[in-house]
Amino acid sequence: MTVPLSGVPLADHAAVYTALADAGFTDVWSAEVNGTDGFTPLTLAAAWEPRLSLGTAIAPVFTRGPGLLAMTAAALAETAPGRFQLGIGASSPVVVGDWNATDFDRPLDRSRDMLRLLRAALAGEQVDEAFATFTVKRFRLERPPAVPPRLMLAALRPGMLRLAAAEADGVILNWLAASDVPTALAETKEAGPGFEVATRIFLIPTEDAAWARTVGRRLITSYLTVPAYAAFHRWLGRGEALTPMWQAWAAGDRKGALAAIPDALVDELIVHGSPEQCRDRVRAYADAGVTVPIMALTPTPELDRGGLPALLELITELGPTTT
Repeated sequence: MTVPLSGVPLADHAAVYTALADAGFTDVWSAEVNGTDGFTPLTLAAAWEPRLSLGTAIAPVFTRGPGLLAMTAAALAETAPGRFQLGIGASSPVVVGDWNATDFDRPLDRSRDMLRLLRAALAGEQVDEAFATFTVKRFRLERPPAVPPRLMLAALRPGMLRLAAAEADGVILNWLAASDVPTALAETKEAGPGFEVATRIFLIPTEDAAWARTVGRRLITSYLTVPAYAAFHRWLGRGEALTPMWQAWAAGDRKGALAAIPDALVDELIVHGSPEQCRDRVRAYADAGVTVPIMALTPTPELDRGGLPALLELITELGPTTT
C-alpha cells in the first residue's frame, strides 16, 4: 500500500499500519511529490509495525545531495534492518526545477551516478570520485547500515529500464496497465536473479463506475501530460488514443482534454470496482510479472463519509489474505 493515506493524519497511522499487516499486506511504500517527504511515513511504520517491509517510490535523485540521500537511507535501514528498499528516480522537471530550484539535467546519467554512489556509500566504503553529473570528495558514512537496503530504480523507457537491470536490484514501474508489463520487462531481461519489479497501481474502490472514471480522467490528465509519461505511452503504443487529449491540453482546453479520454483507457489504467474486483485486477499485475504490486488508494465518497473506521474496514477487504 502507498502511504500515507489521504485524510488520515500521520499521527493516526499506527492503526492503519496494524490493519495493513493484519490484512496480509507485506509492504508500505511512500511517494515524494508535494505531500509528505518519502521517509517520515516509513520511519513511523518501522517503529509502529515491525511486520511490514518498507520502500520509497521514489526519492528523487536531484532533490537531495548524494551524501544526504545516503545518510537518510542509512538511518532508515538501521531503524528497520532488512526491511527497507530504497527506490530512487529522476522525478520530473516540475518537482525538481519548479519546486526544488534544481536543474533537471541529464536524468539518466544522474540516476546512474546516484546508484553507484549509494551502492558504495551504503556498503561503508569511502567515496572520492568525479562522477559524470557530480563530484564527491572523501565521503564515508559514519553509521553504515549492517544490512544495506536494496536499491530500486524507477524507469519508464528502454534506457532507464536497461540501467535498472544492469545496476539496480529492481525496477519501479508506474502508470501502466497489467497488459503493458511484459513490454516494459522485455527491456530488463539481462537482470540478475532476485530482481524485483514494483509497480504503483492507482485504485479507486467504488462500484460507481461513472464517478471512478471522472476521477480517473483527472488523474490521467495530471500525469500523462507530463512529457516523460507522454513519451512512455507513445512507446507503449497509446499515441493514437491519447493524441486528442494531448492536443486539447496543449491548447489550454482542460475540459476538452478530460472529455477526450475514452472509458476503455481509464479502465485499462485505473483499477476500480468492488474490493473483490480490485483485488482481481491487482492480481493481474502479479500474474504479468510484478513482484511488488503497490496499491495507491484514492479517496471515494464512501470513505469520506465513513472516516477512519471505513478505511480500516476497506483495508481488510482489500487484503491479500481475504477469502
